[in-house]
Amino acid sequence: MTEFILVIVIFSIVVLMKAVTIVIQGNEYTVERFGEYTRTLRPGLHVIIPFFDKIGAKLNMMETVIDVPSQEVITKDNAMIRVDGVVFFQVINAAQAAYEVNNLTRAILNLTMTNIRTVMGSMDLDELLSQRDKINAQLLHVVDEATSPWGLKVTRIEIKDISPPKDLVDSMARQMKAEREKRALILEAEGEKQAEILRADGEKQAAILEAEGRKESAFRDAEARERLAQAEAKATADVSDAIASGDIQAINYFVANKYIEALKDIASAPNQKVILMPLEASNVIGAIAGITEIAKETFGKDDSKPGGQV
Repeated sequence: MTEFILVIVIFSIVVLMKAVTIVIQGNEYTVERFGEYTRTLRPGLHVIIPFFDKIGAKLNMMETVIDVPSQEVITKDNAMIRVDGVVFFQVINAAQAAYEVNNLTRAILNLTMTNIRTVMGSMDLDELLSQRDKINAQLLHVVDEATSPWGLKVTRIEIKDISPPKDLVDSMARQMKAEREKRALILEAEGEKQAEILRADGEKQAAILEAEGRKESAFRDAEARERLAQAEAKATADVSDAIASGDIQAINYFVANKYIEALKDIASAPNQKVILMPLEASNVIGAIAGITEIAKETFGKDDSKPGGQV
């Protein structure tokens, strides 16, 4: 009797252990009855029918990352490169992930590697090196659409490294150096061009200022000549009036003044060193005497005025 009770207790413990299932957070379990999927257990405590139901697949529902191994890819312009990357995915339907595909991780990896060769093989090397975001977006769209029936959501695909051959890297380095030298020459030429423009503009402004200066100087010279001419005209008019009134001393003054100016011009000529001219000294003395008489007559009139005596 004791043995029977012991067997019953042990059997009860076994049944209880098989009936009670605890699913930890971040996981989901599938339940199979006689080998057929019936339901999915979410995180928490669950009870199943022992010996009829059993746990099928235990799936991680958290986002998972897998490395894509390095592989060789031939680009559209026949350049051989090596490429690797990473894939981020998450199981959103445990039943589909468990029963729609065998070896889920391997299936995702092979699908990603195949599409990397397809997408990158349709592009030139320059596009591959400069448009990684475009490559990642195309890969994500293709792989996510292909894995949707498996109950997956591919959240991100990133290309980690693109390695061209060494000779191609050296050629790109030379090309980059030549491009930089070209830009430097262009910048230098632009600087020289700008300097020439500024220099020409400065010379233009200087020429304008110089022309304005010459214009102002000519204007002032003309004004001075005009005033001189007016003074000479007035002096001539005064002399003419004096002659008209019969003043012989004014005639003597006018002639003596012109005579002395003519002698001054002849003496100051740069192409003459010695001047021999038959001059009558009495004419010169007479002209000077005429000037003296004019001065005496003028001062005499001033003295004859009232209050003019000392």
